[in-house]
Amino acid sequence: MTLDLGLLGAHLREHEVNPAAAAEVERAGYGTLWLDASPAAGLTLAEKLLDATTRLTVGTSVVNVWTADPDTVAASYHRIDARHPGRFLLGVGVGHREVHAEYASPHDTLVSYLDKLAAAGVPPGRTVLAALGPRMLRLARDRTAGTIPGMVTPEHTRQARSVLGTGKLLLPGHFALVEPDAGRARAIARSAPPGTALAVTNYANNLRRLGYTDDDLANAGSDRLIDALVAHGDPATVATKLLAHRDAGADHIGVFPLGDDPVATLRTVADAAHAVKTP
Repeated sequence: MTLDLGLLGAHLREHEVNPAAAAEVERAGYGTLWLDASPAAGLTLAEKLLDATTRLTVGTSVVNVWTADPDTVAASYHRIDARHPGRFLLGVGVGHREVHAEYASPHDTLVSYLDKLAAAGVPPGRTVLAALGPRMLRLARDRTAGTIPGMVTPEHTRQARSVLGTGKLLLPGHFALVEPDAGRARAIARSAPPGTALAVTNYANNLRRLGYTDDDLANAGSDRLIDALVAHGDPATVATKLLAHRDAGADHIGVFPLGDDPVATLRTVADAAHAVKTP
């Protein structure tokens, strides 16, 4: 059964989402709701979100190999897919050395985790990897349906497509903030991810590969870097910046909403994106 991810996905953390919010995201026109920040292996919230909706795909962004037992994750996948066939996508990632004391050999660890999922019957076409660098992107290409990178720019999307080739899912996530005042938007961004995430080695190294300097990474991000990572401005401007990923080769754009009311931001962005792509 083919997954229908839609053009836009909504990225929400556990404290930001519940069944009612998922239904609202679906009504707003999103094809996928991404459950962020290392959901537990039982994936009970993902199942509740699917129960509350009728067509929405739910994905994990991402199940963390250090905290989620692969056999439990596989059992959860089969339980959810049996109840909601074709509506669940398992995103898997290796986390960050700053968070996990056991962090080591990320590529080999991820290969081993994928081996265990495959042995438990999880189809490679229903998994995607949080991949940033070329080696991880090649692993996503060779072992899964594609990749769900975060903290990226359209230029990364263009480069990732060249590694993945055609026929693999490229599902970048991008921050969105409906705030016309650029100075205020940058201040908000620096006090939350992406600003607070620039000290994470995996993200920082990826941004350096894209040409950003240590000066750009310092002090929660230069204006140029924040503007590249966060689509901010009026709704039409935000939507246009997000859709640049589509022009760079993305199949789908995940929206990380910033601001006090993430679901309201998602509604506004969806309306604007529809207007921009269908004038």
